[in-house]
Amino acid sequence: MLEIKSVGIVSPRNSKPRKRTTCIAVHCSATAPEQDVGAREIDRWHRAQGWACIGYHFVIRRDGTVEAGRNPELPGAHVAGHNHYTLGVCMVGGVDANGKPENNFTPAQFATLAGLLTELRKEWPAVTEVKGHRDFPGVKKACPSFDVRAWIKSLP
Repeated sequence: MLEIKSVGIVSPRNSKPRKRTTCIAVHCSATAPEQDVGAREIDRWHRAQGWACIGYHFVIRRDGTVEAGRNPELPGAHVAGHNHYTLGVCMVGGVDANGKPENNFTPAQFATLAGLLTELRKEWPAVTEVKGHRDFPGVKKACPSFDVRAWIKSLP
């Protein structure tokens, strides 16, 4: 079983649990590879924007460590219009030194993502789809800077 490290994120108390969870959305933090940020830093960024807390449920650091974000039973704040049925996973990285989209994730991150997706699908068996942020209707971002569906198909 994959270890999920708690970093003390406090989720909103006034949120109601998601009624259904049918999709997992993969994101990137849009940070350069030398920026090893985690759930705490992203939580601060999101709160500075006026959000209740970090929008993602899980964060995968550069070394492959998984950190807990928002309570996974609650709706996230990661794909506008789709948070009521999705879990959000954020991989740290995703842009180059100039802020341009780049698949610069580490082998440890990809290995952890594969394991985390397997575990999340067991915990939420109604999940029928895993896709990148960019694959949702109306999203005009490169996030997570790689083709999630193609990557999943390439897994053994």
